[in-house]
Amino acid sequence: MTIENLVIIGSGPAGYTSAIYAARANLQPLLITGFERGGIAGGQLMTTTFVENFPGFPDGIMGPDLMDLIKAQSIRWGTKLIELDAEEINLNQNPFRIKTSVDEIFCHSIIIATGASANKLNLPNEKIFWSKGISACAICDGATPQFRNEELAVVGGGDSACEEAVYLTKFGSHVHLIVRSNNLKASKAMSDRVINNPRISVHWENEIIDVDGNEWLESIKIKNKFSNTTEQINIKGLFYAIGHTPNTDLLKGQISINAKGYIETESGRPETSKEGVFAAGDVADPEWRQGVTAAGSGCKAALAAERWLTQKGLCTLINRESVEPAKTKKEEDIKESTKENFQSNGKWQKGSYALRRLYHESSNPLLVVYTSPNCGPCHVLKPQLKRVIEEFKGTIQGIEIDIDLEQEIAKDAGVIGTPTVQLFHNKELKNQWKGVKQRNEFTKAINKILNS
Repeated sequence: MTIENLVIIGSGPAGYTSAIYAARANLQPLLITGFERGGIAGGQLMTTTFVENFPGFPDGIMGPDLMDLIKAQSIRWGTKLIELDAEEINLNQNPFRIKTSVDEIFCHSIIIATGASANKLNLPNEKIFWSKGISACAICDGATPQFRNEELAVVGGGDSACEEAVYLTKFGSHVHLIVRSNNLKASKAMSDRVINNPRISVHWENEIIDVDGNEWLESIKIKNKFSNTTEQINIKGLFYAIGHTPNTDLLKGQISINAKGYIETESGRPETSKEGVFAAGDVADPEWRQGVTAAGSGCKAALAAERWLTQKGLCTLINRESVEPAKTKKEEDIKESTKENFQSNGKWQKGSYALRRLYHESSNPLLVVYTSPNCGPCHVLKPQLKRVIEEFKGTIQGIEIDIDLEQEIAKDAGVIGTPTVQLFHNKELKNQWKGVKQRNEFTKAINKILNS
């Protein structure tokens, strides 16, 4: 039985930063990124636009781009990634045991960096219109054709809500911001952007009591908290930015968790109530919840884990073949396919020209992925799809469609959010997936076509 030095569960700023420190200490940490459970791999920065308060980026950086860089840095120093969900964690045995969908992992120490999941309002008709006008990620879905030039709404009063309201003015005709209190909790800079934007209306001291529509969301009903008067606002999109709940469901009954669901640690410390188990990031931070504080806590958790492993005599350090690891290679953006550069046998191409040609001419199954430039889940899914295509060694082909540039294509395809993946064969739609899915789902569907 192989026993890992350290397993890190979670892949936000806390998880990847702890991996960087542990990898540089020659512990060769194993990091379970997560996939669908508890939010997207990469954490909440994967669903933000410009991050303007992370040190080192004076002009700001897109959230998904920042996470791609931190991830690449952790891999460069020797972090091993498992791109699956942790489905079971057993802290009541030694060594600790973690179960995924494909394996059991044993380790001497664990850093819990599982972050938090977006909250919902649980409105009476919420389930009916979820993904049919209601979304928890404006950055992922804002460019969807159904929202273009329509009135939209955001609920919340913090930085995320204000950021999403400003972002949505790029696509919608007007944005309504629904705020329960009489002030914004966002930073002054972000609040000023909202208050001074003529395309945003703030509805103070109001709460949403229900949503309505036919096949698609058409309106929300709000109620003033003090006068109890109600108002209907006609909109085509509603975006939630009402906070998060820490992802600690796999740990209940095994370590100390407070009444709000956060892992309990001493102030400023990463140690939990279970020896050898450390916590980092939003899963243990009910107050600050910033990217930079999450990264800092990841640093502390890794240093504390290294110290604990050393004291217990449990370290098995790796010997590096080279003192200096190889430089990180940045993946080059694929150019839009044109008549001049189109390849009839190309494994992965981009744009409507490639889609039209392959749809009419190729006998291979076609994976078409609809993305948007700032979509964090798209950053997660595209590498997975490219790996699927590589595994089939030229018997399938992939096309990427940017719905920001190809609005009509996305509308005709019925795309209502990104990422959306469609599988075609002989001009027939065989399967469709919305959101991030594991590789084996695509592989099974493709094998079914190839073996039929």
